[in-house]
Amino acid sequence: MDENNADLEIFRKQWQEEVTARSTAKAQIPASIRSHSSHERPDKSKAKAALPPSTVSSEEAELVDGIRTQAYHDLDDKDDLRRLGVEGSKHPQSSQTSKEPQSALEHYEKAIEREDQGNLGDSLDLYRKAYRLDASVDRIYRNKHFPPSKPKIKPTDPNPPHALVTVPNTAHHSLDGPSTSTIHDLIVSFSNTTVLAAAPPIEGTPPPPCHIARVPSEILIEILLRTAIADVASFARLSIVCKRFAFLVATEDRIWERLCQGREYGFAAMHYIWKTSIAGKPLTDNLLETSDRPPDDPLDISTLRLTHSLPFSTVPVQPSPILSLSAAYPSYRQMLRTRPRLRFNGCYISTVNYHRPGASNTSTISTYTCPVHIVTYYRYLRFFRDGTCLSLLTTTEPADVVHHLTKENLQAHHNKESMLPSAIMRHALKGRWRLSGSLGYQHDDMDKEGDVHIETEGVDAKYMYKMQLSLRSAGRAGGTRNNKLAWKGFWFYNRLTDDWATFTLRNDRAFFWSRVKSYAMGW
Repeated sequence: MDENNADLEIFRKQWQEEVTARSTAKAQIPASIRSHSSHERPDKSKAKAALPPSTVSSEEAELVDGIRTQAYHDLDDKDDLRRLGVEGSKHPQSSQTSKEPQSALEHYEKAIEREDQGNLGDSLDLYRKAYRLDASVDRIYRNKHFPPSKPKIKPTDPNPPHALVTVPNTAHHSLDGPSTSTIHDLIVSFSNTTVLAAAPPIEGTPPPPCHIARVPSEILIEILLRTAIADVASFARLSIVCKRFAFLVATEDRIWERLCQGREYGFAAMHYIWKTSIAGKPLTDNLLETSDRPPDDPLDISTLRLTHSLPFSTVPVQPSPILSLSAAYPSYRQMLRTRPRLRFNGCYISTVNYHRPGASNTSTISTYTCPVHIVTYYRYLRFFRDGTCLSLLTTTEPADVVHHLTKENLQAHHNKESMLPSAIMRHALKGRWRLSGSLGYQHDDMDKEGDVHIETEGVDAKYMYKMQLSLRSAGRAGGTRNNKLAWKGFWFYNRLTDDWATFTLRNDRAFFWSRVKSYAMGW
C-alpha cells in the first residue's frame, strides 16, 4: 500500500507542476499583445470562454510566436459535419441544408438528381410522388429546361401594294440601290458601268494604268468578237472580269449571232444530210451511193424516196443556216447554248461495266466459291467537220486512246503486228454522221431535231452498222449543254443476205463528251 501511495503522490506533484507552468506562461504574455487582441476582436474574450482550455492555450502560443491564423467563425465547419456524435450536433442547421421538395416539379427534379447519383431507390420514390401530384410533370420539366425553339416569323412587306404613297422604308434596301430580283435585271443594271482601273498597290500612290478602259466601245466589241471566234469558252469567262465585260458578253447579240452562223462553233458546221460515203469519200450532188446503203433500208429511206421522186436538178442540197429567233430560242446566245449541235474539240466516251458469272467449280458445292468477272470496256466516237467520224470499241482506258483518235493513225495502223501506242487504232471503224431536224428541210415526220445518225463499217466487209443517238445535256442546271449522247437504237446490215438485225443495248451506257486539248478546233 505504501508503494501505491508513493506513486500516486508522485503523479499528483507532476500534475500540480504542469498546471503551475501553464498559469505562469499565461501571466508572462505581454500586455500590449493582449490589449491589441482585445481591441481588434472585441468578442474574442467570449469566444475564449466558450472554447476548451486546450484551444485557448494553443492560440496564446501562436500569439507568443507572433503569428495569427485567420479564422472564420461565421461559416459551418464541414469537417465537423462529417463527424458523428456530439461534435456534429453543434450545427443543427446543417441537417436542413437541402430543402425538402414540395411541388411535383421539385420532386421530379430531385428524382433526376438522385438518379444521376445512382440512388435508384430514392429516385423511384420521388418519381412516384411527383406523378401523384401532377400526371403531366414530365411535360412541365421539359418545357422548363428544354423549351421549344421559337418559329421563324415571316417578315411582313415593308411597303404593301395597298399602302398609301409615303417615304419608302430604307431599312429594307441596300446602300447601293434597290435589290434586283433576276439575273436579267442585274445585267441591265451594268449597262452604264465602265471598265474600272485597278486600285493603287500602296495608299497614296497613283493607280496603275488601265489602257483598255480608254478603248472605244466599237473596238472593244471587235476585240471580244475575235476572242469568241478563237475560243468561245475564254470569251464567256471574260464576264467575270468586270461589270462592263459581263454586260457586253451577256447582251451583245452581234457576237452571238456570228458564233451561231459561223463554222467554228455554230450551225454552219452541222450536216443535216449525208455529206460523205462511209469510207469518207465526198458524195457528188449529195446523192447516196448505192454501194453504201441498201435500197430497202427501213430505217432511213427518206433520202432515197426523194431521190427517185424528184428530178436530178431538184435533189435537196445542204441548206444554208437560216437562223431566226423564235419562242424556243429568244436570243442567239440561248440558241448557241441549247440548240442541239455536235462538238469537234473533243470526243464522246461511253464507259460500260457489268458483271458476268465465271466457270463454277464442280468439286465444291458452295456457291460462295464461284468466281465473278467484272467486264469493263469503252466506246469512243469522234466527229469531224467534213461529215466523217471514227468509232472504236476497246478495253483500253481513255488516257491511252483519245490522243491517237485521228484519221492519220487510222490509215497508218491497220497492220496487226504494229506495237506502237497508236496501234489501238487498227480496231477503229470509219463512218459518217448527220443530224436530224434540218434548218428548213426534214427527212420525214419521225426525224425530229436532236437525233444523231451514224453509219460505220462493220468488223467484216459484208456488214454495216447504224447507230441512232439523241443529243442531251448532263450535269448541273445551267452547265455545259449538248454533252451527252443517249442510245436510241443500234442495228447492223448484212450485205450478203440483205437483211437487218438489232443489237441489244442491255449493258451499253450513254456517251459523254470530253474535251481534248490536242484536237484544238477539230479542223
